[in-house]
Amino acid sequence: MIDIKGSAGQSLQPLKEAFASNFRDFSEEGAALAVVKDGKVLASLWAGTRDRAGNLPWLEDTCVNVFSAGKPLCAAVVMHLVDTGRLDLDVPVARYWPEFGSRGKEAVTTRQVLNHTSGLSAFHPRVKEPVIFDIASVNGLLEYETPWWEPGTAQGYSPFIYGWILAEIARRVSGEVDYPTLFSRTLTQPLGMQAYLGVPTSAQGNLADVAPLKKPLGSTGSASKGANSAALGQLMKADPRGVTNRAFANPMSLMNSTNSEAWRGACIPAANLHTNALSLAQFYGDLVSASQPRVSCLSEFTRESSAAQDRVLGVHLRFGLGFMLSQDVDDCRYGSLQGFGHPGAGGSVGFADPATGIGFAYVTARLGQSLLIDARAQRLVQALSECV
Repeated sequence: MIDIKGSAGQSLQPLKEAFASNFRDFSEEGAALAVVKDGKVLASLWAGTRDRAGNLPWLEDTCVNVFSAGKPLCAAVVMHLVDTGRLDLDVPVARYWPEFGSRGKEAVTTRQVLNHTSGLSAFHPRVKEPVIFDIASVNGLLEYETPWWEPGTAQGYSPFIYGWILAEIARRVSGEVDYPTLFSRTLTQPLGMQAYLGVPTSAQGNLADVAPLKKPLGSTGSASKGANSAALGQLMKADPRGVTNRAFANPMSLMNSTNSEAWRGACIPAANLHTNALSLAQFYGDLVSASQPRVSCLSEFTRESSAAQDRVLGVHLRFGLGFMLSQDVDDCRYGSLQGFGHPGAGGSVGFADPATGIGFAYVTARLGQSLLIDARAQRLVQALSECV
């Protein structure tokens, strides 16, 4: 019998029960969830262990790599720069980063990067592992890179390049010395979040270790057509030099080195955010809070900017600017159909639902193989919808 820590209001008891059932039914070993509304924590629950040996307890402030669930926080830094008049989404990136404007990228805009229509979904040449841990080296590769298709003509999800491009644009526009400092000053400090892009060595011992989930997950309901890891694997195998393979396996460290000190300490904004459920829920709750001043350009970032069969993931997706938008399927529904958020590889997910004013987050260290929102999180989202 799993011991669920934390608290949830009486109206959210079905959510607590669904969280507990994940440990029973899906072999969950360590995870947390949180629900925030108008600055108030309605639920903060955690359970299990955070190390692979199963000896260290998961705590409320335990941070874990949430992978692509961190992408919207990259967008939020850009949103702040737009809101303060320092960044124009529709001028070429090269205006802010001159070295970027070559080899077919001359007209690429920040908007196209945010909505995954830039054509910059992966590096073409093979990349050696140490390169991704050094920002100067990554930026050099980005300046040399060419789009996979004419920018603006197709949608193709960018698992990693997305974050590095946005980070360098934001750093240059802000004049900040580095992106992690800008990220902290823009988001984590004002919101009181515990979130890292580059975890200090002294704090790495307190992170949860990620590992594969031992029990395969099914689906609790309807799913996006083709939205599963097998379909993605087929796309990767079909063309070993194609965009999908390069996007996820170039270099292989993007898939198999995520517990290493080098990965945890690096700045990989689209894929190595380390945070906890409460902080991620607070981020989303703040965006849709009725009692807090809203970012004036939030509606621009969260309305549909691209909707298409995605060339990288092979499924239909709707994007705002940095946010994935709800669809009428269980593996891509962020609360109501007004919701926006993002899943992360393995199962973590965060979202905001303007219909209810809710900010929600679920984080896990045991990684499933679903492409979008997996069965554990689907169960939680469904239980939450029944409560609110």
